Amino acid sequence: MAMKGTVKWVDGAMFLGESGSGHSVVMDGPEDLGGRNQAVRPMEMLLLGTGGCSIYDVLSMLKKSRQQVVDCRVELDAERADEVPAVFTRINLHFVVTGIDLKESHVKRAVELSAEKYCSASIMLSAAGVEMTHSYEIVAFE
Repeated sequence: MAMKGTVKWVDGAMFLGESGSGHSVVMDGPEDLGGRNQAVRPMEMLLLGTGGCSIYDVLSMLKKSRQQVVDCRVELDAERADEVPAVFTRINLHFVVTGIDLKESHVKRAVELSAEKYCSASIMLSAAGVEMTHSYEIVAFE
């Protein structure tokens, strides 16, 4: 499956990315590197994309197992190398799943399957040497 996209320089350290599906996103750098700090940085975009990929998997599996999820978020905590290239060295994805009578076994399994089998971004980063960890908590909806 091929994917395409375009990133166009706007000004300073600001860029406009357009996906092959026609959606656009602005990226910008910090002021000390020529940006205006008006948008997400490219490495932040990579981190958020990994979270988006994984939360999509988790919610899809919980829905298929008929869990009553009313809210879900993934909190991303990452570290990068101090030297260039400043690659990610560690990322933790912590899922906070809120719902009605959620079964822990289903939440645990959804997080594990995303990490080990389905989340392309997470698996790709892991294969590149990033220490990927996953955790979760369940909040009862009242």
